[in-house]
Amino acid sequence: MFERTIAAIATPAGDGALGVIRISGDDAIAIADRVFTAFSGKKLSSLEGYSAAYGEIMENEIRLDDAVALVFRAPHSYTGENTVEITVHGGSLMLRSVLRLILKSGAFLAQPGEFTKRAFLNGKSDLVKAESVMGLISASNEAELRLSRTAHSGKVAKKIAEIESGLTALAASVAAYSDYPDEDIEGLNYENFNSMLRSAQNALNKMLKEYDAGKILREGIVTAIVGRPNVGKSTLMNMLSGEERSIVTDVPGTTRDIVEDTVTIGDLTLRLADTAGIRDTDDTVESIGVRLAKKRIESSQLILAVFDSSEPFSDEDYAMLDYIKDKNAVIVLNKTDLKDIVNAEALDGFTVVKISAKEGTGYDELSEAIAKAAGIASLSPDSAVLLSERQRACAQRTLEGVTAAREALNSGMSVDAVGVCIDDALAALLELTGKRVTNEVTDEIFRRFCVGK
Repeated sequence: MFERTIAAIATPAGDGALGVIRISGDDAIAIADRVFTAFSGKKLSSLEGYSAAYGEIMENEIRLDDAVALVFRAPHSYTGENTVEITVHGGSLMLRSVLRLILKSGAFLAQPGEFTKRAFLNGKSDLVKAESVMGLISASNEAELRLSRTAHSGKVAKKIAEIESGLTALAASVAAYSDYPDEDIEGLNYENFNSMLRSAQNALNKMLKEYDAGKILREGIVTAIVGRPNVGKSTLMNMLSGEERSIVTDVPGTTRDIVEDTVTIGDLTLRLADTAGIRDTDDTVESIGVRLAKKRIESSQLILAVFDSSEPFSDEDYAMLDYIKDKNAVIVLNKTDLKDIVNAEALDGFTVVKISAKEGTGYDELSEAIAKAAGIASLSPDSAVLLSERQRACAQRTLEGVTAAREALNSGMSVDAVGVCIDDALAALLELTGKRVTNEVTDEIFRRFCVGK
């Protein structure tokens, strides 16, 4: 399919004990034979697939390094093409010199994501699995790695295939009815048709809901710690960060600017901002901090509203509760090591957690409350979750097509009209998996990959 044989360094930039250079294409083995000499005297071209040879890299009688060459023969390789992976010592200069020799010997430098793109185009991977590769490489926490691993295992593709199978059967029934309108077509009765559409609708709704939770797991959730001065916001920030990120004193108004940090609680990454205490003040600098705090509340996905449990609610506390009542918030009652005299009735409808940031108690309960507020508590560790905005957009268009088909069916429109909606849904779903996708879309997807993958 591809005229060019490509090569690139497949291991991360920088020095390491070992480094790998991947060559893929029709001439991969022949090109590797030009630079690699096995100590056994055998040519790589004489080896079967899944074989290795130990030897050296030679350039014009000059020995560059010892090396191990792994041979994979088409179609049993990552790309589906003849592939050789050469392992040498992992110094940056060494890897570049060996790659330069391979390019001089007939290979072309691979473009970003070109190996995985070839795997997709050669039928070794669907587009969902291909996109999961970048998640495996760039995962910043265990949850993101787990979701990418699940997608790469094929579970997302399996879920999509189930929806596709149902919609394909419905489309076939509509096509058969259009050709033979007087025949009794199996599966075309109203109850069965509506039931299958409803099943697809429910599955797509679940996928889209889980995507939102998965995105939070992958990217983290923007979180603001708010409250009036001296309730323990900075102590909570330090408790979650595990270090002194915010200044803690008994003097109200110490925090005047926004202090930021990124912390991991369980499976969730919080992009934390400790804000200035919100109160009326004549201090010019502090008033700027209060204004910034209110602005941060509006832009945050999650609010940790801190209150002093050892004191009655003040007017400022009640104003804060009113301010955040329609937001995604967790009420944190701090200083429980002292006493608890807050007005519980004022907290009806809120998620409430009692802690002592100073003593470090209540952490697990807070973690659970945050996970629930973030929408990830119900996400199974092995959930098959969509991984990109492209996938989400395709799933959304599929859902719109299915919903339109149900509405057309229930309003008594013609079978052909229902069929058009189903065809639209199927087209979006096939674009999601890559079975029907434009070159422009695939180019854009793989352009975001690193070179060598």
